[in-house]
Amino acid sequence: MGARYRTQAINSDGGDGRAHVPGGLDVAVASPLGTNVEAGTNPEQLLALAWSTCLNATAQVIVAGARRTSVRVEVELHQSEPGPGYEFHVDAYLSAEGATHAQAEEILTAAHARCPVSKLLSGSATVHTHVEDFTGQ
Repeated sequence: MGARYRTQAINSDGGDGRAHVPGGLDVAVASPLGTNVEAGTNPEQLLALAWSTCLNATAQVIVAGARRTSVRVEVELHQSEPGPGYEFHVDAYLSAEGATHAQAEEILTAAHARCPVSKLLSGSATVHTHVEDFTGQ
C-alpha cells in the first residue's frame, strides 16, 4: 500500500536561521546551545510538539470522545555518553480526565503502540512514557 500522506521540511541554515515546509510552515530556528536561544524554535521543541500532538491525537481516537486527554512532552539535551555529540532524553506524560491510574495506563499503552512518532522513538533507552493526573492543559 502506498503512502497515505507525504511532506518534507528543508533547513539550509543549520542550527540558526530558518527551516520550512514548502508551501507551509516557515520557522526561525535557533540552537539551544547558542547565545541567542530566543531567536527561534529548536529541534527539542519541535520534537516535543510533534510527539505530544501525535500521541494525544492517537489517545483521542482510542477513547473515542469518552473523555478528554492531554499529553505533555519534556525533551532534554544531554552530552552523549560515551560520545561524541549529544542525545535527547524524552518523557511523555499522558493524563485522562476522570480515569483511574490503571485506565490511563491502558490508554497510554494503546496510544504509544499506535502513534507513528512513538513507533519512531521506540526502543530508545532515553525515551519514556508516564501517566499523570489530568490537568486539562
